[in-house]
Amino acid sequence: MYTIPKAEYAKRIKEFQKNIKAAGLDACLVHGNEADFANVRYLSEYWPTFEAGGVFVPAEGKPILLIGPESENYAKGRSVIPDIMKMVEYRESAEPNYPGIAVAHYPDVVKASGCKKLKKLGLAGYSVMTLPVYMSLQAELPGVELIKADKTLLPLRFIKSANELKCMRRAFEISELAIDAILAEVKPGMTEFQVVGIAQREIYKHGGEYEGHALYCFCGEHTNNAICRPTSNKLIKNEVIQLNIGARVGGYSSSVGLPFSIGKLPARKKRLVEFGLVAHEKTMELMAAGKPAAAVVKKYEEWVKKQGFGKYMLYGPCHAIGMMEVEQPWMESVSTYDLEENMTFQVDTFFYDEDFGLRWENGVVVKKGGVERLSSKYMKMVEL
Repeated sequence: MYTIPKAEYAKRIKEFQKNIKAAGLDACLVHGNEADFANVRYLSEYWPTFEAGGVFVPAEGKPILLIGPESENYAKGRSVIPDIMKMVEYRESAEPNYPGIAVAHYPDVVKASGCKKLKKLGLAGYSVMTLPVYMSLQAELPGVELIKADKTLLPLRFIKSANELKCMRRAFEISELAIDAILAEVKPGMTEFQVVGIAQREIYKHGGEYEGHALYCFCGEHTNNAICRPTSNKLIKNEVIQLNIGARVGGYSSSVGLPFSIGKLPARKKRLVEFGLVAHEKTMELMAAGKPAAAVVKKYEEWVKKQGFGKYMLYGPCHAIGMMEVEQPWMESVSTYDLEENMTFQVDTFFYDEDFGLRWENGVVVKKGGVERLSSKYMKMVEL
């Protein structure tokens, strides 16, 4: 089974409470939603659908899962946190009133958690926290200082456990199986949507619980978009076609990205695609436990410029992956941390020109002396 044991969730709560105390906070409120659920699911295994969700964790006491008014039976069947409270702040965005449904308020939550005092409340998942939640905290907990506190929780997710890595390895295996099917079935004239449909079929066929992210298939000029969505555009021969295919297993995401073509690519385009693959390999060569993240980025960027391809580079070369396909920490020239064993990253090699672009993307686990590749099958030129 590709799941996280209940004992591991209990350990996460204890480690989180240690960090809450160390930060001088009395409690933390963690927020998540259907799209960016990771913090809430990391602590509870609960994944909101339509509604939002939260976890109230006191420095001393017990955690409380906070859900919208419709999700009680769903949450009871899924959450590893037994104490669950319904609140209107976590309702769906259509804002129904739910007459006749009893809901809790934040003072009720604080009391139920056993929190002895509440003067400083940390907020985790700050970037996705909604105004209804924030304004209710202000109104219902007057005098309580609200403090951005993502750093009490997010670092717990940086280094993956054996169970987390097991889920991630399987997610990458399924992504490769989906690409196998795409390359076996793809034809000129297919739409980008149809290609994504093949991937979705294979993800669920092989046990994936969902896509790991919005799946990519673009052909032609749209390949120079760093972020994009597939359309009804048709695939054509002798053109760059970009895939980024990711499955989700046990809450953990994957993504395998490669440019390919049906027929030969023009020399100008093939040259940049081939260099992108070399740069992709170069990033992996630079990575190892103990190395400063900023130094890896600077060496990579200097190397790309020395090879004469600096003008094609938008960003790079890595971001973390785990419950979300893109999560903290990013690897940037301003990063202030060192790589540690069992950190997991997407090596994300994106280059673009005026009329096309390409992305090579694969996951790695940081190890002493190098990395473990979570996917390597499609680190090669594919011209069908």
